[in-house]
Parts: sequence; C-alpha cells; structure tokens
Amino acid sequence: MFELYDNAALRALERRAGLEAGLDEDSLMRRAGQAAWRLLLAHWPDAKRILVLAGPGNNGGDGWVLAQHALLSGRAVCVLQPASLPPASKLARQMAQEYRQAGGKVEVFAGELPPADVIVDALFGIGLVRAPEADVAALIAAANEHPAQILALDTPSGVNAETGAVPGVAIEARYTLQFIAAHAGLASGRACNHVGTLALASLDVPQACFNGLSARACIMPVPKLPQRKRDSHKGDYGRVLLIGGEHGMGGAVLLGAEAALRSGAGWVQVATRTEHHGALLSRCPEAMTVLDDALHNVMATADAIALGMGLGQGDWARAHLARVLDSGKPCVLDADALNLLAAQPRAVPQAVLTPHPGEAARLLDCSTADIGHDRIAAADELAGRYQCAVVLKGAGSVIAAPGQTPRILDVGNPGMASPGMGDTLAGIIATLLAQGHAPMQAASIGAWLHGRAGDAAVQECGETSLLARDLIAQLGRAFSECIE
Repeated sequence: MFELYDNAALRALERRAGLEAGLDEDSLMRRAGQAAWRLLLAHWPDAKRILVLAGPGNNGGDGWVLAQHALLSGRAVCVLQPASLPPASKLARQMAQEYRQAGGKVEVFAGELPPADVIVDALFGIGLVRAPEADVAALIAAANEHPAQILALDTPSGVNAETGAVPGVAIEARYTLQFIAAHAGLASGRACNHVGTLALASLDVPQACFNGLSARACIMPVPKLPQRKRDSHKGDYGRVLLIGGEHGMGGAVLLGAEAALRSGAGWVQVATRTEHHGALLSRCPEAMTVLDDALHNVMATADAIALGMGLGQGDWARAHLARVLDSGKPCVLDADALNLLAAQPRAVPQAVLTPHPGEAARLLDCSTADIGHDRIAAADELAGRYQCAVVLKGAGSVIAAPGQTPRILDVGNPGMASPGMGDTLAGIIATLLAQGHAPMQAASIGAWLHGRAGDAAVQECGETSLLARDLIAQLGRAFSECIE
C-alpha cells in the first residue's frame, strides 16, 4: 500500500535522513531542486521561460536550486519573490546567493507576472496551515490566471498538506512533486482541486528511516479477488436483501439491486413499495421482490442487507431500520438510513456506513465544512463513534474502521457526482459482505470497484453525461482487473 504521512512524520524522516544516512538539509534541498528540475524537463521539455515563485523558507530554497539548474541549461529564468517575504531561512539565503552569483534574474512581485512557459510554485511547503496573507494571495491568484501551467514543489501553496484543507486562495497546479514521502492531505477532498497529478521524489532517503513511523493513511491498492471454482453454484455467492424505495423513489433501490447482481450476488431480493415491483422486475428480472409480511423470514435467511436507497424518513423507514439493526446481520446503511441513525445514534458494529459529507456532518453533529477541513479525521471519528466501517464519499473517498489505518481511493472522477451513484455503491458493498468479507474489506474493495467502474464508464460517456447505470455496466471490467 502507498503510505501517506502527516507533517510530524515527514519532519522525523528529515531528521533521520541526517542522522542515519548523512543527508543533511543542504543535501536534501539540492536533491529536491534537482528532482523538480528533472520532472519539469520530463513534462515540459520545450519550455524556454521558467518563472519560479520563491517563498522565504526551505520550500523557496528548493525553488532557488531548480532555478539554478534551469539557468545553467540555457533557459531564461526569473525568480519572483513576494515583497514582504525575502529569503529567511539560512539555506534559502544560501541557495539564492548561488543563483545570483550564476547570473540569475530576481524580481519582486508588483502585481503582474512576466511571460513564462512554466511556473514553479516554491512559495510555501508543508508548514503553512493558514490562509496566505494578502500580498501572497494576490501572487497566487495571478499565477492561477497565468496561461502557463504550474509545477508545485512538495505541496501547492495554500493547501494544508496534512489535512487537505484550503482556508484561502491556493495554487492550482498541473503537477505536484512531493519530497521524501507522500502527504496525507493531498489525496482527498478540496486538495484534489489543486494538486493536479501527484508525483513523489524519495530523494534517496533509505527505507530504514521509515521504520517505526506510522502512516496516517494509505492509498487503497488494486484488490485481489479469487477466481470462481468450476463447480460453484449461486448459493456460494451470497443472499443480498435490499430495502428501500419509498413512494416515488423506486429507482434508487432498483439501481442498488442491479449493482448487486453485477457484483456477483447469488440471490438478490428487494423489499420495496409494491408500486415499484413491476418496474423492478421489468428492468431486473434476475431480482426477486419481497412483500412486507414476508420480510421477517427473508431477513433471517439473508447474508447481508443494504438499507437506505430511496428509503425516506417516515414510519415505514424507521420500522425497517429497527428491524435491520436488531437482526445483527452485516449491513450497509446509506442515504436516509444514515439520516435516521443520526437522529438516534447507536453503535452498529455489523454495519458499513456510506455517507457523503452532508450525511457525515449530521452523523457527527457538525457542519459540512468541519468534515471537509480534515476528511481523514472525520472518517476516523465516524468509525469510532459508531463502531463500524465507514466510506466517507467524495474526491479521494476515505475508508475507515476502528483500530485500522484509513484507506484513500485514487480512483473515481467528477462525473460520479450524479444521481444514483451512492445506491450502486451500497449494492456492491452489500454483495461483498454477503460473500463473507469483513466490513472494512468489503467497504474498501467495493469502493475501489465502484470508482474503477466509474473511470471506465467515463471514457465512453464523458463526465457530464455519466449515469449510474453506465457505471453498473462497467463493473465487469473493474472486477476483471482484480481476479487473481
């Protein structure tokens, strides 16, 4: 798994690199600047005019080193400084002096940026946790409006590298090159609007320096699933019961049922309002409908339950939630089931919760902005409070469970911000639960398959026109990538 670290761990790695490998700050800075120059050359080989935005600290020092490499290679280079922030750290001053001695050009930002083919953001590194001051904010805004693409060093200035929060204006990079180790905050939430494509330069820090350091989170890898045995039958692949579809909302539970079938469930049974039975069986003849008076017996034989898709919050919905939680069955709680749970919180150790940020805020009795401030912490808090696995949906969905390292998805796309996507995710995860996966594993594998199918579907439909049923049609491709 690709591990993601907080700022304290990154600073510890820098100290260990010096103590255990002889890589002092000077060596690391020179390696960082050189690695950034190589990345710039790889992606913009024809760039002739390089503009470096240099801040006062060591991140600025990395930029001065890159500027010197560009200068010595014959490029036209300009280093631009905020008027209020000249080089302040000892190393930044040293690298600035070396650049000047090589004949490099330095200017102070006065409201406009000069022409450039590539802009390098070396204003602030991982230490900035507040909104940039007014003059720096103006510089960042000017960079974002400039026609040149931006390479950010370590983190886009204005983005909190640990939490992903963006408290003010922030650089919108085309590429972000992280140094030594990947930063937890850059993989999820609002940070995703600013990082562009993430890359990592280890600076040759030995792996031994990581010993004993705990990652804050990790990127979810491609799951591994077994091939079906030749003599298997549908009874081997789980009975899934889906409950939802209040009056006028039958499409939600239908999408969940179809996703469960496409995920390989052996039996799919649907408890919904009778007015939806005809549409369900017409669209999904492989599914079976369940009447309310037979629900108790069906629930007893189910291996997993998904509840919430189009459920509503009336008496019918509350009665079903009570039955599901009292059954002790592995279950997925989505949509209105989450809103009902937020109204009467209780531990649900058999469940996987799949909230979007608004539902997460209701479950934690806070604001949606609080959720976005630190999505990893929010997912962890949800898992602890409700004692279950959680998929906090959104850009870089976060999967958490008590006592386990959170996982972040690097699959999925903005086209999935459309109706019915959560219903399909619930059906996929419920199927994996029914097939015997533990809640954290079912949540992780299901969320990855969902995102990967969305990425396949968007290639055919485009982001604007992507529908939940387009994603369902691509689940087979996503599963095929996981079969060992």
